[in-house]
Amino acid sequence: MTSPVYQRILLKLSGEVLMGSQPYGLDPRAIDAMANEVVEVRKSGVEIGIVIGGGNIFRGLKASAEGMDRVTADYMGMLATVINALAFQDSLEQKGIHCRVQTAVTMNKVAEPFIRRRAMRHLEKGRIVIFAGGTGNPYFSTDTAASLRAAEIKAQVVLKGTKVDGIYDKDPMEHRDAKMFNQISYLGVVDRGLGVIDSTAVTLCMEHRIPIRVFNFNVRGNLKRIVFGENIGTLISTEAA
Repeated sequence: MTSPVYQRILLKLSGEVLMGSQPYGLDPRAIDAMANEVVEVRKSGVEIGIVIGGGNIFRGLKASAEGMDRVTADYMGMLATVINALAFQDSLEQKGIHCRVQTAVTMNKVAEPFIRRRAMRHLEKGRIVIFAGGTGNPYFSTDTAASLRAAEIKAQVVLKGTKVDGIYDKDPMEHRDAKMFNQISYLGVVDRGLGVIDSTAVTLCMEHRIPIRVFNFNVRGNLKRIVFGENIGTLISTEAA
């Protein structure tokens, strides 16, 4: 196919993919490689919104399980997503791509507040918009934030980039016989309790009929191949079995 099948996408990246080979934090080389993938897609004319998690710096749910107040922990996780967004913005801008960070938690010194109409205008002008700070509320994951922003900006698909090839029937890191789904329905993901994506995020996409594709972002070229119509990773949709 010579032209993209999507005009506007919402790319969801886990914070862990920014670590590269490091056990924690940010790896500039990994960020640079990821930015190159995004730049290729942007130059093909696709409008791109991005949501990045914060698990490479701080994971609120884990901190809560270890005794921290859940609301406090979740707000700390939101701040971690802002750090990641600023790092990714810097890498994109060094490559000549116009980019804006919008945060659900207001911090005017470093980013714009999330305003839907402004975000839409940025996208129409060809700017990449990185949505940070989750939904701005505790108890919601960045997966849910990605689904929410996708609905708000009228994205045609949510592309979730991970470290694995797609959605498996069980954890492929722990089970060598794990089998990957090529397609699965929204309800199939929820009913099976498949943990690669938050069930609230899946339900929200189901209500707005936004397909989700889970894929391995570490494989060079995967993002562009998906945007141009290749069947890579796992597709979550109404039509899927």
